[in-house]
Amino acid sequence: DVWRKAHELMLAVYQRTDSLPKSEVFGITVQVRRAAIAVPTRIADGCGREGDVEFATQLHKARAASSELEYLLLLSKDLGYLPSETYEALREDVVTVRKMLSGLLRRM
Repeated sequence: DVWRKAHELMLAVYQRTDSLPKSEVFGITVQVRRAAIAVPTRIADGCGREGDVEFATQLHKARAASSELEYLLLLSKDLGYLPSETYEALREDVVTVRKMLSGLLRRM
C-alpha cells in the first residue's frame, strides 16, 4: 500500500511540476522529481533485498527522501512556482506517505 501511494505521489509531482519555469528545468524541477522518484524506488529496492535489516534501511532512505521532497515543494511554492493549492495537496500526500513508512518501520 505504501509503495502504491508513493507511486501515485510521484506521478502527481511529475504532472504538477510540468508547469515550472523552463529556466528551472535543470534546477528545482530536476531536484523535486528526483526526490519524488526516490521514495517509491527505495521501497521497491528494499523489497528486493534479502533481509529485514536491508529492507528497513531502504525504508529509512525513502522516508528521508519524502522529507527532502516536502522541503523542495515548499521552496517551489515560496518562489512562486507552485500555487498554494497544489503545494498543499502534494504536501498532504507526502505527509501521508511518510506516516505510512513510519508505521511500516514500527511494525518491523
